[in-house]
Amino acid sequence: MTAVREAMLFRRSELNPILTAADLPYPANSVFNPGAARLENETILLVRVEDLRGISQLHVARSPDGVTDWRFDPEVLLRSDGDEQYPEEIWGCEDPRLTWLPERKAWAIAYTAYSRRGPLVSLAMTRDFRTVKRLGPAMPPEDKDAALFPRHFDGRWAMIHRPSPLRGNAHIWISFSPDLRHWGDHTLLLEARDGAWWDANKIGLGPPPIETVEGWLVMYHGVHATGDGPIYRVGLALLDLEDPRIVLHRTDEWVFGPQEPYEITGDVGKVVFPCGWTLDEPSDQLTLYYGAADSVISMATASFANVLARVMSSPRP
Repeated sequence: MTAVREAMLFRRSELNPILTAADLPYPANSVFNPGAARLENETILLVRVEDLRGISQLHVARSPDGVTDWRFDPEVLLRSDGDEQYPEEIWGCEDPRLTWLPERKAWAIAYTAYSRRGPLVSLAMTRDFRTVKRLGPAMPPEDKDAALFPRHFDGRWAMIHRPSPLRGNAHIWISFSPDLRHWGDHTLLLEARDGAWWDANKIGLGPPPIETVEGWLVMYHGVHATGDGPIYRVGLALLDLEDPRIVLHRTDEWVFGPQEPYEITGDVGKVVFPCGWTLDEPSDQLTLYYGAADSVISMATASFANVLARVMSSPRP
C-alpha cells in the first residue's frame, strides 16, 4: 500500500539520474544533494561535489528547463581551499538549501560547513549565484540540515536546523534571529519517533519550507536503522503560518523512498536526500531535486495540490 501511494504522489523522471560525476568539467567522485532555485528563466542547482580527496564543494549548474542541458559555471561558488581563511569550512561545504529573501533581494544559502570540530550551519548570500558573501557560522557543531524561512515572524528571521546530540535521538529544531547572525529562542520542532518507525531516532529537514494558504509545507528525511544498514526516506509536515513552532500535521507514512537502482547502490546505499525543490504554481507542478545514494542527482515531480492534500489529511501531533 505504501509503495502504491508513493507512486501516486511523486513520479521520477525517466532521465534519472539527471546529473552524475561524469557531467562535471573536472574529475570528481560524486555529485549530489543539490539546493534548487528558479532565476531568470532557468533552473539553478547548487550541487555538492565531492572531489577525489573526499572534500566537498558547492558548484552551480544551470538548465533552461530544469531537466536537461545542464551547464556548470566556470568557477566553484563555495569551496574550501584548505587554508585558515574560513576555518569552519576546512573539511568542505555540503548540502545547501536556497531561500529567496524578498526583503534582502537576495538568495540565502544555508549549508553545512565541515570544521575540524565537526559539521555546523553556515549562511551566505547571493543575488546571481556567481558571486557570494559569507555571513559565517550560525550554529556551532554538531548541526546541519538547515534552511531559512523567506519572511519575518514578529520582526525576526526563523531557521530550521538539526542539532546532533552526543546522546539520544536527533530531532529538528527552529531558532530565531533579528539579523541572521545572532540566533536564539531555540525550540524543538519535530521529534524523531521511537521504535520501528521509518523516522525513528534521526530526522532532518529536506528542502526549505514553502508558504501555502494552509501553512508552511515542510519535507523531512527520516533514517530507519536495519540490520543491512540505514534507509533514508521522506515525509511531510505542515506548520502554522504565523507561528511556525506549531506543527499542524505530520505524515505517519513516508511518501518517497529509495527503490531504483541508482538510489539503492552508491557511496551510501538506500538513500533519497532532497535538499531543493521548485514550484510552478500555474501548472501545479512541484519538482523535487535529490541526492541518490550519495552519488548522483535525480528529480521527481508531483501535483502540488496533491502533496498539500496529503499532508492536510495526515494526523495532528
